[in-house]
Amino acid sequence: MKKRLQTTPPDKFARQVSDGAVTLTVEATKDNRLRKSIRWTLKQETIQVRFPAHISTAELDRLLEDIIDRVRKQRARARQQNDDDLEQRAQAINTRYFQSELQWHTIRWVGNMKRRLGSCTEGGTTDGDIRISDRIKHWPDYVIDYIVAHELAHRKYPNHSRAFWDYVARYPHTERARGFIDGIAFAEGDDPEALI
Repeated sequence: MKKRLQTTPPDKFARQVSDGAVTLTVEATKDNRLRKSIRWTLKQETIQVRFPAHISTAELDRLLEDIIDRVRKQRARARQQNDDDLEQRAQAINTRYFQSELQWHTIRWVGNMKRRLGSCTEGGTTDGDIRISDRIKHWPDYVIDYIVAHELAHRKYPNHSRAFWDYVARYPHTERARGFIDGIAFAEGDDPEALI
């Protein structure tokens, strides 16, 4: 009886896969620290995968197909929920204040955000999905634009560092919008920092 040779994948490789009109890049790297399972994250259009040294090529291929399938399904679901008006608003803000340097996957209104005014996902299958609370739909345009600018800025700075605040301040009505949000928070007995 012949033993079947188990091939191991190269230490590092990349491949391209389609996701609708977008091409995703899968970058896979061997990580000797991993013992049992692979680790992965999605950053914009790149799926970064780390795999243990002992994994076979066939097993890695199967796992990569599972990850790619999950990413495609989640991104398709998010694209169906994308709001065209918010998308145009975000594109205009990105062009005018951020020199079109920011990228995101989708932006939409959501009804399940009762406290926060917006959120932007970093990593995972929902990387780059921006959600804006529909409770602000009737707030002044400069405040809505600020919330959109704030969430867009998280695509460059996924935190509230000094660099983030300097960057979001490119939107000229930042202080005025924050004052409006402070007033809403005060009236509701809430912390304004918890809202953004």
